[in-house]
Amino acid sequence: MNSPFDLRQLKSRFIFNPTAGHNSRDPSLLAKTKSFITEHNLDASVDVTERPHHATELAHRAVEDGCKLVVAIGGDGTLNETATALVNTEIAFGLIPCGSGNGLGRHLKLFGDPEIPFNALLNGRIKAIDTGSANGHPFFTAMGLGFDAEVSSRFNRLTRRGMSAYVRTTLKAWFSYRPEHYVIAGDSLAINTEAFIVAVGNADQYGNDCFISPGAQVDDGRLNLTILKRVNTLTVPMLAWRMFGGTIHHSPTVICADGEHFIIKRASAGVIHTDAEIRETGAEVAVEIHPQSLQMVVPT
Repeated sequence: MNSPFDLRQLKSRFIFNPTAGHNSRDPSLLAKTKSFITEHNLDASVDVTERPHHATELAHRAVEDGCKLVVAIGGDGTLNETATALVNTEIAFGLIPCGSGNGLGRHLKLFGDPEIPFNALLNGRIKAIDTGSANGHPFFTAMGLGFDAEVSSRFNRLTRRGMSAYVRTTLKAWFSYRPEHYVIAGDSLAINTEAFIVAVGNADQYGNDCFISPGAQVDDGRLNLTILKRVNTLTVPMLAWRMFGGTIHHSPTVICADGEHFIIKRASAGVIHTDAEIRETGAEVAVEIHPQSLQMVVPT
């Protein structure tokens, strides 16, 4: 579904995360949002998150209050928490990306000039996008097991984030991480391999223009599987170059596939990430697509 909408006719709720990457360094976006509401005479208010998972509670409350649009102002974690409450509803979801990665925001061209997401709210349209789930945990950009889940776990414990912090965290994890063995089944797919990373993308990137699933689209009813089999000190520079250049699928050490669902089995229970948020799950992870299950505000 692609349809225009009139922000001025919708009761709206903005959910602001003060600890998201940009907001923690410069909280002025909160004042800008309140000015935006006043300037355009909107039937809207702002809630500020106070703890992990609070955005989901606030989004549910906004729906109960009769809001027809809920806007997340934060990073991928805030996006995940807020949108989780809106999947399979008719409530529109808006995003003002201001985190450390902003994967979905970049994919949907909502990131860059800070005026872009506000302009999309005023002049954009509603686009029905796919969402994914991993053992019932929703994700909107990407999920993963292996090294990237380990990095996400360490990164989420930092008090100061950003690209430089992410690089430092990745380098520290690199020297201690050991690949796991996976058995993966899907649509006419059977893979048995040791892997450094197993990622499933709904959008094409993790964030920061790091493309883990080049060519992935959020409205094609498919998920994109990327398996990095072997990584060592010699291959890292080329893999990084390919990932940031959008050509990771051309690497001989990478397996790519797409499908509606995947069953990923590993030796034991452990962590996964969904939009860089860490979840504890069992040894078997069921990943599936939910077509056109989120009504998203995007630029025209």
